[in-house]
Amino acid sequence: MSAPETEDLLIVGAGGFARETAQAVRDVAAADVARGRAPRWRLAGHLDDDPALHGREVDGVPVPGGCELVHELPAARVVVCVGSPRDYAVRARLVGRLGLPVDRYATVVHPTAAVSGSSAVGPGSVLLAHCVLTAGVRVGSHVAVMPQVVLTHEDEVADFATLASGVRLGGGVRVGRGAYVGAGALVREYASVGAWSLTGMGSTVLADVPAGEVWAGSPARLLRPAGATALAELARDAGGSGGPLCGCAGDAPVPAGAPAHGTEDGTGPNGRRPETRMESPVV
Repeated sequence: MSAPETEDLLIVGAGGFARETAQAVRDVAAADVARGRAPRWRLAGHLDDDPALHGREVDGVPVPGGCELVHELPAARVVVCVGSPRDYAVRARLVGRLGLPVDRYATVVHPTAAVSGSSAVGPGSVLLAHCVLTAGVRVGSHVAVMPQVVLTHEDEVADFATLASGVRLGGGVRVGRGAYVGAGALVREYASVGAWSLTGMGSTVLADVPAGEVWAGSPARLLRPAGATALAELARDAGGSGGPLCGCAGDAPVPAGAPAHGTEDGTGPNGRRPETRMESPVV
């Protein structure tokens, strides 16, 4: 079997999450070279809707233009790296806006991530450094898994969810579509975190978090309803367009398996804040 060719990779976004993903891609390339094989990807650039960034570089990676350029570079793979606690629904909106086929999306897994052979990760998802997926874990599409997150047996994380750094999920936890789990949060085994909810940093979740609510504290308690953009996505999903718990409609997640390097999906065919920027999490 011939060795896979190096593919161009476009990162949509140029904020914190996008920069972390770019570094993960560099680390993947370095690990590939150390193993005597061609790098899986070549960083082709960040795409961002902020015109002030166009023609500049972010950490040495060029920003040639806005995110619509993905349509002018059809051979490049794509990963969408946007979102923050202030608007954690932005990634879903942007993926919908781009309208790309599933096979355009890459799946980035940092070389230090430990992903069991019985676990699966969907297209467009990013697993950063020192994540652990122990056994039978299912991660959907366009999920952001930040450094040092631990997902234990039979956890399921639905599409567009974000698990901030240091999150720990007990076994059998269900994280709903688009949910945001803040840094350092702990979720008790077999609890559920509802779709488009937000769990504050450092929270201890001992009971189910309903969809579309903000919970925080130890133990976590209801603070208020989620923001307007998250509630809009929840309403849209309730209207029948939300798709399955994990993975894109009609696609099985990718077995992440033994290779500790980036994997691909291989499943088939001014005043306003720019949509493709990510701020540092504050919740």
